[in-house]
Amino acid sequence: MHAHAYKHSRLMEESELRVGMTAHSLAPADVAASRVLERRDIYRRWEAEHNRLLRPVSAQAQLTGQVIALRGTAFSLVHRRALFEYLRDRRPSAAKRQKLFALFYGCRDFTNAVLAEHGSFVRVTSSYLAAQHLAEHLMEDCAFAEPLQMYEEWYTEYFHAYCDVELAETEEEKNAIAPLEALRPLLKHRLNEARQAILAMPRTTAQDWREVRIRKPNGDTQRMKTIFGRG
Repeated sequence: MHAHAYKHSRLMEESELRVGMTAHSLAPADVAASRVLERRDIYRRWEAEHNRLLRPVSAQAQLTGQVIALRGTAFSLVHRRALFEYLRDRRPSAAKRQKLFALFYGCRDFTNAVLAEHGSFVRVTSSYLAAQHLAEHLMEDCAFAEPLQMYEEWYTEYFHAYCDVELAETEEEKNAIAPLEALRPLLKHRLNEARQAILAMPRTTAQDWREVRIRKPNGDTQRMKTIFGRG
C-alpha cells in the first residue's frame, strides 16, 4: 500500500481528471459539477480555488497527515454547499429567500448574492467530488464512505433546522418549528462529536472497513459505540 505523501501536482492532476469525468455522468452531483467545464473562466476560477484548498493537504509530510487534512477539507466543503441545498430542498417563498440571503450575505444585492451562491455551489461540488476521488483512489481512505456521508446528512439536518427557525414568521410557523429549535443544540453536539470521531479514525481500506463501520441514520440520534463512544 502506498505510504508516502503525494505531491501537490499529483493531487491537482487527479482532481482535474475527476472533474473532467463529470461531463460523461448523469449523477446529480456530476451534472452540477460539470458546469465548471462550460466556460474557460469558470474552470480557471475553480482550478485556482481548488489549488488553494489542496495546499494544506500537500503541505503534510506524511500520508497520514494528508488523510486527516483532506477530511478537514471535506467538512468545509459540506458546510459550503448547505445554503444552496436548503434552497433546492425547501423552495422558500421569494420573501423568505431574500431574508435568508440577508442572513448570510448581509446587505449585498439579492440578485448578485444568488448568482454568487450558485457559482460557489458548482465549484464546491466539483471540489467535493475531487476530494472523494483523492480519498478513495489515491489515499484509500474509507472515511469518505459511510462516515462522511452520514456527517453530510446530519449537517443537512442541522442546517435545515437552523434556517427553518430563522425564517419562521407567523405564530403558526413558530409553533411548528419549536421542537426543532429545542433540538438544535443536540444536533450541533452530534455534529461536533461525529467530526472529532472521523478525524480520529485510522486510515482504513475496504478490507478492514467492517471494523469501523458506523450505522446509517434511522431517525434517532444514537451512534455506534465503535465510532462515537458510549454516550
